[in-house]
Amino acid sequence: MIERDILINDKVIKGYEIELPNAKLILLAAPKGYVMCGYLNIEASDKFNDCAAVVKGVRSIDELLAKEVFSVSVAAGKKGIKPGMTGLEAISLMI
Repeated sequence: MIERDILINDKVIKGYEIELPNAKLILLAAPKGYVMCGYLNIEASDKFNDCAAVVKGVRSIDELLAKEVFSVSVAAGKKGIKPGMTGLEAISLMI
C-alpha cells in the first residue's frame, strides 16, 4: 500500500493506492468526502450519505487527480460536484 500526503488549498489530504490481485484501489480522502477509482461504487456512498466522486480508468493518485469525474453521489451533487470536473476540482470542494 502507498499512502501519500497531498497539499491542496493549504490543506493536507491523504491519497492511497492499494495493490489488489487484479487491479489497484485508489482513493483520495478529505475531511468532507472522497474521490475514488471505479473499483468502488457510488451506490454504497449514497447508502451512507457520503460525499463521493468516481474517476474511472486510473492507475495512480496523480491520474485520479487529473482525470474527469465519471459519477457523483447525491451528497456530492449538493456540494456542486459534477461529472466532467477533474478529481482535483472535486476533492477541493470536499476540504
